[in-house]
Amino acid sequence: MFQGMSYTALAGQIVSLIALGFCIVGFASKRDDRLLVLLISANVAFALQFALFGSWTAAILSLLVIGRILLARRYVGNWQVMLAVLAVNLVAAVLTWRSPVDFFAIAAAVFGTLGMFMLRGIPMRLMLAAAAFAWMLNNIVIGSVGGTLAEAMVLVVNFITICRLARMKRRYPGALGKIKEPGA
Repeated sequence: MFQGMSYTALAGQIVSLIALGFCIVGFASKRDDRLLVLLISANVAFALQFALFGSWTAAILSLLVIGRILLARRYVGNWQVMLAVLAVNLVAAVLTWRSPVDFFAIAAAVFGTLGMFMLRGIPMRLMLAAAAFAWMLNNIVIGSVGGTLAEAMVLVVNFITICRLARMKRRYPGALGKIKEPGA
């Protein structure tokens, strides 16, 4: 499968598997705060992977995800900051646009931004699942086996965690709203 692949493309595959590890650990967590911190590490790896594949819109938007995560943690529910983040993403996309494939990265950025700023718990994870699906489509089109696998695993682990959270919510109504994040 990897025969004839350039060293750059092979490096992109390896980096995407590192990102996979961060994503699985993050989405397996029931704590939103831990999820967001691990997503920062994963997005550094994803940005490097996209750069290695020459997918510059996806690489830049992945780096912007890091800033978005930091801002979303500080400005939860702040629609002005969210709109500013969306505007920066759209400007970056316009400046790096190469083909219709870049639309998938833009869709992922929009879904992720809305989810992280405006939602928590299960609704946030559903929106992040939509973002992961868009990233997965991007990875399929650019030929990243590792990136495709990473996003597919993110979807699976994310939905398992959503089920766990839903079960906890049924068993202990109101408990999820009372759980405090460490350092909160």
